[in-house]
This record gives sequence, structure tokens and C-alpha cells, in this order.
Amino acid sequence: MSNHFARLGINEQLQKGLAELQIVIPTGIQEKTIPVLLHQKDDVVALAKTGTGKTAAFGLPLLQLIDVNNTEVQAVILAPTRELGQQIYEHLVSYATHLPSISIASVCGGTPIKPQIECLKKPTQIIVATPGRLVDLIKRAAVNIKNINYLVLDEADEMVTALKKGLADIIKETPKKRRTFLFTATMPGSIKQLVQNNLSKSVVHIEEDMSNIGHQGIDHQYVVVEPIEKLDVLLHFLSTKDGERGIIFCRTKAAVNKLAKNLAINKISSGAIHGSLMQGIRDRIMNQFRAGHIDVLVATDLAARGIDVKAISYVVNYHLPETFDTYVHRSGRTARAGAKGFSLTILQQDEVVDINAFESALGIVFTPYKKADAESIEKNKTILWAKKIFKTKPNRTISEDLKNEISTVFHHLTKEELIEKVLANYLNQNSIDTLKSTPSRKKKNS
Repeated sequence: MSNHFARLGINEQLQKGLAELQIVIPTGIQEKTIPVLLHQKDDVVALAKTGTGKTAAFGLPLLQLIDVNNTEVQAVILAPTRELGQQIYEHLVSYATHLPSISIASVCGGTPIKPQIECLKKPTQIIVATPGRLVDLIKRAAVNIKNINYLVLDEADEMVTALKKGLADIIKETPKKRRTFLFTATMPGSIKQLVQNNLSKSVVHIEEDMSNIGHQGIDHQYVVVEPIEKLDVLLHFLSTKDGERGIIFCRTKAAVNKLAKNLAINKISSGAIHGSLMQGIRDRIMNQFRAGHIDVLVATDLAARGIDVKAISYVVNYHLPETFDTYVHRSGRTARAGAKGFSLTILQQDEVVDINAFESALGIVFTPYKKADAESIEKNKTILWAKKIFKTKPNRTISEDLKNEISTVFHHLTKEELIEKVLANYLNQNSIDTLKSTPSRKKKNS
């Protein structure tokens, strides 16, 4: 076993679990946070970007602080989404392999509540929850958190924005003597207010290297497009990232659905997630993405929380995010665990002025992405057309007579001649369609 975590105060049982997970060297936020959580009595606010090992930063000391002789709920960990909550739960269980006397439960939304109620009837010391589901369980008297010692708020900036009411209700249920560990990637005014109202005056502030927060190892670029060419520019970009995994962010659920449909039409290996999808569908798509069965994930901001995939090579802001904090969270999906990443923002001309504000607020530099010329875009569209044909499933309902007649028409052509003629037909038709649409486009833009 490595002595790196021992030096931070982590006990032998947890060290064994880490060794089996091949976790040897603590990350920066773990180095700074673990000793404070273990050896001090104060509340803690930790500012660190996604992908820096925050779960272990609070999870390891929390597991060590649990009183194994006390079977009541001692700690509650709140996460904004089920995906993140489940990820935290799985990590804690893996860390605690050699601590069998500690009981951990996951009670997140999107799954049936009755099995969770039954689970909570057993001795449970740590609960990982989403705010809405925990509030529901409290109202049903299925759980008592009035005597907890520890409250952990992970991705707190997202919860205080999207789940403010549920979070407030939960905090009211907890004792004032509790210790609160708040982890966030950004520090908006709402978080500062939360800290002022609900944490002790002697709160300890811990920061990752904030000179690089949200963009360490990330190449930030932007491209300016006309509305009518936005999808084509995106498709061309995706063609340059064939075989790599990435996330495309849209502002709304409707935009996610529309873009996902267009990617599917063009046979792009993709899936979509947003809050209105059934949890089973979200889980299936996320599992496909994690396993590498799909390359592109189209998502809203909240739905993308909890994506723990290290090999995400790029993110695309199909719509400019509304806040600086949102940009930090989006770009933080890439360049995880020390890897390099790429963040492309697709803008319309009237949005270019906003780039300076993002640069000033976040301390980053955007460089222009070279937009593909018309010839390259048309070439890519033609290749996508060919791929659609290749991936089209045979129509088994076509009669043999019709297939024979068609075969007779083409029988004297070689494969190369047939490809040339089909391609020429597509290009001729595409040229005609373009000419037909040009007047209407000009009229619309005028």
C-alpha cells in the first residue's frame, strides 16, 4: 500500500480499498481537504472543478468519521441529479470494501420509492440522496435526519439554483450542531448566501488552484455561423472527431430533442438526455455512452451532472450558456484526470460580443475555430449521405419482381460505374435543391 493517503490520516482499511482500486496518489483537492475534515471540527467550503476527485475528498474522511457502533443516520450527502448520486454511492461502497460494518443507502429520484423505504428500515449510517426524493421520504416519516452529524452538499451551485426549495427544507430538518461540507465548482452569490445563512462563522475555505479552475488543459475555441449553416458546421466538426467521445450542450429540452433527431438522421452515433426522459431511458443512454457504444451525448446542463467518463475529448456549446458558471461546468466535462480537452462554442454574429465577458469573468482565452469552407461542408454532407445508404436496412417488403426489374436496369454496370452514377445523381439533385432554396433564404434573411 502507498503511504500517500496514510500521511493524510486515512486509516488502513480505507487504504486497502484504495489500493484495490489502484488509487495511489491523492489529487490536489484531496491533499487539502482530507486532513481538515478528519482533524478539525469546523464546516468546510471546498471550491474545485469537476473531475478533480471531490468524491474521495469528502467520502474517505466521512467513512472514517462514522461511528460504527451507532446504527442511526449520521451523514447525508446531497447531489443535484440521480446520476451523480448513484456515482457517489458506488464510489463510497468501493472505498468501504474493508469496512463491512458501515451501511450506505442511495435514495435518489427516478426510481421506485417503496424499495427505498424498505431499505431505510434497516440500520443506515450514510444516505446519498437527491433533494426531492429525500424531502418525500422525510414527509413519509421513512427517514429521520434530525440527529445527523454531517451534511455534504456536492455540486452545491447546481442545487442552490435548480433545487433551492428542497435543499432549504432538508437543511431545516438537520441539527444546528452538524458539520457541513460544501463542494462547488463555482462561487456565485447564491452559494455565498447559502454559506452565510447555514454554515458556521468559523467555516474553513479550501480552494483548488483557482488560476486554472474550469479550463486547465482545455483548448477554448469559438466559431461564428449563420443560423442556416449551424447544423452543417456541427456535422463537419463531428466528422473530424470520428471515434472520439464528446458532449453537445443545448439550453432546452426541446433543442436537445431536435438536435438528437438530426444527428440520428445523419447516422451519427449519439444519444440524448434531459430531465423529462424516463429514468430508465436516461440510464440506458448513459450506460451506452460510458461503455463507448455511442460517441456523442446531447444533453441539457442539469442532466449532464454526474457523467464520470474520463475519455471525453471535447464538448460543444451548441447554444451559448446563459451564465459563466454554466460554462465552467460544461467545459469541465472534458480534460478530466489530467487529460487534454477541447471546448467549442458555436455562435451567431450577435453573440460574439459576449466572448469578451466570458474571458474576463473566467480568466480564459478563446481562439477562433477555423470554420470549414462551403466545399468541405458539401463534401462532408455527401459522405454522410453515403453512410446513410450504407447503414440503411434492406426493405424486405419489396417484391421480387420489382427487385428483378431494377436489377435488369443496372445489370450491365460495374460497381464503380454504379457508384459514379448514383453519386452524380445525388450531386445534381442536391444542386437543384440548393438553387430552389436560395431565394427563400434571402427573403427570410432580409
